[in-house]
Amino acid sequence: MRHSQLKAFHHVALLGGFSRAAEALSLTQPAVSEQVRKLEQDHDVLLFHREKKRVILTGAGEKLLQLTKHYFEVEGQIADHLSESGAAAGGELRIIADSAQHLTGFLGPFQQRYPNITISLRAGNTGAILDELRAYNAEIGVVGSLTPGKDMSVLNLGATEITAFAARGLLPASQQRLTFRELAHLPLVFREDGSKTREKVEAAARAQGVTLKPAIVAEGREAVRELAASGAGVGFVSAAEFGHDSRLVQYRLQGAGLEMSESLVYLTQRRDVKVIRAFMEFATGLQAQKDAAAQPGV
Repeated sequence: MRHSQLKAFHHVALLGGFSRAAEALSLTQPAVSEQVRKLEQDHDVLLFHREKKRVILTGAGEKLLQLTKHYFEVEGQIADHLSESGAAAGGELRIIADSAQHLTGFLGPFQQRYPNITISLRAGNTGAILDELRAYNAEIGVVGSLTPGKDMSVLNLGATEITAFAARGLLPASQQRLTFRELAHLPLVFREDGSKTREKVEAAARAQGVTLKPAIVAEGREAVRELAASGAGVGFVSAAEFGHDSRLVQYRLQGAGLEMSESLVYLTQRRDVKVIRAFMEFATGLQAQKDAAAQPGV
C-alpha cells in the first residue's frame, strides 16, 4: 500500500470519478486508474463499482474513505505544525445546525476575527447532524442534546422551554396553554424522525397516557413553520427558536415542563483540526461571557 495509491483512491471517492480526480491531482486519468487498480489488486478488495462514467463506492470503499479522510486530515495537521505559515487559521468551516438562530451571536464576530476562514452553514436534525460529523462531512454541529455520544465534545449553549405554536385564529384567542389531551384532538405538524423536539414531545405525551399522531410530517423547522402558519396544524419548537412571526401564536404545554438543550458539538478525535480548534476556543470564550452576564446581579 503506497501513499500515492491511497491519495488516488481518496480523490476518486471524494470527487466521484477518475477524470475529476486526475485533474485535481494533475495526473492523467490512466495513471489514477492504475493506482486504484493496484491498491485493489494488492489487497484483493473491490473499492468501486464501475458503471460507464460513474463510480460507486462499495462497502469496503466507504469504510476506506472514512479512514482516508482522517489520514489526510492528520497529514495536513502535520504540514501545518511544521510550517511557519501554519500560524494563521484558514480554510473552510462546515457547520450543520438544527437551528441557525443559536449561531447568530457567534458567526459574525468569529468571521471578523478569522477572515481567512470561509463558513458554510446548512440545516439538519440532531440525528442527521451527528451522522455527518462522524462521516467528516462537517466540522461543527448544533444539536438538541447534551449527550450526543462518547466520541463527541460538547459546549452547552443552554436550554429553553419547548412550546406549541399555531396559526393565529386556529384556536380561541383566549387560549394560552394546551394539554396533551387537547393536542390529541388537533391536527399536528411534526418534524421528521431524528428530531429531538419531536422525540421529547412524544415521550412526554406517552408519559401522560396520550399518543400523539401527526397529520403532517415535514422535513425541517422552516417547513413546519410554514405549514402551521397556513393553518394546517400545531407545531412544536423551543422558545429560543420561535423568533417573531405575526402569523403565529405560541402556547405553553401544560404540565409538561419540557426543555430543549442546545449544544455545539464536534468529533473529539478532530479537536486538533485548526478551524475546529479556532471556532471552539472562540465560542467557548463568548459563551462564558454570555453565561456570566446572565447570572443574577451581574
